[in-house]
Amino acid sequence: MSDTILQVEHLKKVFITGKKTFTAVDDVSFTVERGECLGIVGESGSGKSTIAKMITRLLETTEGKVVLLGEDITHARGKELRKAYQKIQMVFQMPVESFDPRCTLGDGIGESLRNIGMSKKKARKKVEELLITCGLTSEFADRYPHEVSGGQCQRAAIARALAVDPALLICDEATSALDVTVQKQILELLKELKEKKKLSFLLICHDLALVQAFCDKVLVLHNGKAVETGTTDEIINCPKTEYTKKLIDAVL
Repeated sequence: MSDTILQVEHLKKVFITGKKTFTAVDDVSFTVERGECLGIVGESGSGKSTIAKMITRLLETTEGKVVLLGEDITHARGKELRKAYQKIQMVFQMPVESFDPRCTLGDGIGESLRNIGMSKKKARKKVEELLITCGLTSEFADRYPHEVSGGQCQRAAIARALAVDPALLICDEATSALDVTVQKQILELLKELKEKKKLSFLLICHDLALVQAFCDKVLVLHNGKAVETGTTDEIINCPKTEYTKKLIDAVL
């Protein structure tokens, strides 16, 4: 069995507004191996989130290919896409907004389990186990998103992402809305999951210090293009492009 979880080939996204066209992502390729974390960094507007949305099919791809565990999911729809979502999950920047405010956290976490035919009782037990895995108590299953802190809500969002036992977690600025202490705690949780479950991660991030603490490899984006890629140590300690040097100097 191949150890390549995700393979992205020559990805391109062009937005068309009236007579104007804008290339948000231009010919980007990379792979994520089993148990590995790839950080995608770059300034705001560099195309990071657009890549995440194309991989998860929230946006159509203009050109290129997305292969998940050997399956081409570039244009997946319906049943094929639902199957892909059991292997790939996303954790968003604003955890409270990612939950339905009318439903408890337990309902939100258990939804994907009920969708695959798990009984209500079994789903509830699994939800409580997931909450405990993510550093919360089982009582959080009965709380609503507005009743918990941002950090607690993000832990619940991670529990929801883990419910279907995915191979890959995409974290799109998943800690940037949290204060520094909570950021550190969430990062520790993600590290633990990476080691225990051999989970692969795609970390979309503008914080190079966080990338340095968590990622094995880094891809640097500038105006939609990949300008540099390598191990985290190579990129941080020996940047090859002026753009990467500028990014590092700004934060480290």
